[in-house]
Amino acid sequence: QDAKARVFYNAKIFTAEPQHPYAEAVGLRGDKILAVGTRAEVSQAAGKNAEFVDLQGKTLLPGLIDSHVHAVHGGLSLTGADVGERVSTIDELAAFAAEAVKNRKGMRGNILCITGIPLAVWSKTTELNARFSGGTYADKPLLLRGMDGHTGWGNRSLLQKSGITKEFVSKLSEKQRAYYGQGPDLQPNGFAVDAGLDKLMSVVPEPTEEQWLEGGRAAIQYLHSMGITSWLDPLADAAVLSTYRSLAERGELTVSAVDAFPQVNPRNDPFQELAAVQKLRKEFQGVPHLTVPGFKIFADGVVEYPSQTAALTKPYKNTGRSGDLLFDSARFSELVTAGDKQGLIVHVHALGDRAVKETLNAIEAARKANGNSGLPHTLTHVQFADPEDIPRFGQLGAIAALQLFWAEASQDTIELVKPYLDPAIYEWQYPARSLLDAGATISGASDWSVSSPNVFWAIYQAETRKGPEGVLDPNQRMPRDAMLYAYTRNSARAMNQLEKIGSIAPGKQADLVLVDRDVMTVPVEELRDTKVLWTMVGGKTVWSAPLPEIKNPH
Repeated sequence: QDAKARVFYNAKIFTAEPQHPYAEAVGLRGDKILAVGTRAEVSQAAGKNAEFVDLQGKTLLPGLIDSHVHAVHGGLSLTGADVGERVSTIDELAAFAAEAVKNRKGMRGNILCITGIPLAVWSKTTELNARFSGGTYADKPLLLRGMDGHTGWGNRSLLQKSGITKEFVSKLSEKQRAYYGQGPDLQPNGFAVDAGLDKLMSVVPEPTEEQWLEGGRAAIQYLHSMGITSWLDPLADAAVLSTYRSLAERGELTVSAVDAFPQVNPRNDPFQELAAVQKLRKEFQGVPHLTVPGFKIFADGVVEYPSQTAALTKPYKNTGRSGDLLFDSARFSELVTAGDKQGLIVHVHALGDRAVKETLNAIEAARKANGNSGLPHTLTHVQFADPEDIPRFGQLGAIAALQLFWAEASQDTIELVKPYLDPAIYEWQYPARSLLDAGATISGASDWSVSSPNVFWAIYQAETRKGPEGVLDPNQRMPRDAMLYAYTRNSARAMNQLEKIGSIAPGKQADLVLVDRDVMTVPVEELRDTKVLWTMVGGKTVWSAPLPEIKNPH
């Protein structure tokens, strides 16, 4: 009670509390929200020594929450060699690579790793080999990683190093060969997806402890600059967890809550896998702001040509294969049921319509066996869903963590996808509005560093579905308020932390974001330019926008 109260007033305030979504003022004491309501109500609760802060008509939001972001790995892309949106041709890529060699960014041991490569590059393996497998690169291993995190390309030097040779490919089954690009003579062309990328990566040294820390620090500042105060990190192995712990010990984990989900292999014995998760939970218990509340599973891969590892109910037209379901259904149900019984949240990468169906089946099996635990089991991506499965999200209390920044009419959703899919599947791409209307809880997610964590860009995209090639299914456009709830309250639900974060309500963490415009009502084209002015976690300002430079008139 001794901390002096502060009252924020003269702002448009979105609380993310559906009963009273707007307020005139907010009072804080210490790291908690004290009162929300009219200025008179909040002033009374704050008492006579309160400090009053005039927000000058700006807009105050609850701290934004990303329910699926590879934060520490994203930080490594900020500090490494990531092409961002800067490269679209092989010439530009060659110039970027030469620069990276010069400044030694992106070096892991003696291997140059360049990340964030646009997927359209993968159809140009002949040009990649001509440019990067001879000359100065003849004995310089190079790894290019796709912006989707599932694909990559290695030059000849790296293929040799990782044992991906013609002999190796010729010994694989037809199914395993699909993970590697190859010519008619089975000579590898460098392209690799999922299990193939894992083999390519197996010879790349892990980042050093200093690189991990540098990446973690960069990620925290970058996400705070976007107004993000809590997140769910869905590929948190021991190195990522240790990075969070080291930052926490140094007082640098200025995040309200991080939910970290280690990956589990659904093909292994479910009880051994769960025991490994429980061991990590125990090891990282008590680290401030960090929780290990569940585990992550890949149900399938990605849909774009040439990868085509997303699991579909009808085969890809060009190969007759149906993608990769990465588990046996009965064993998967056993894993989800056992995890649910142990109080663990299951977070599943499910992208193709078959992966979505099978994941919902497993959650249904868990709900039947255990009763409704109330745990927010989550499907992320949901690029395609069978219309009959859409109502099951709401019925089963399963959350859809959607990256709607991807829902645009572009090469990645049209040319690399449409020619290869059955039209009945293709017409349900990123079915956000159908999910919403059928009672699903939709949480907001970026999957950064796959794409930008800018929440306002994602909301713009969800609302317009516009892209360079027109509009991607206008029937699936999302309403603004649903997206504001997605990145606040619903993401807190996906993290199972709604009692602490996710809305502006008395007793909750004082996580607040001030932005320069009324994001509830501005025209959608203006929403994209929203600027974060400051970000507050537990009552402390953790990021504020640099002041504009004052130009000298002379």
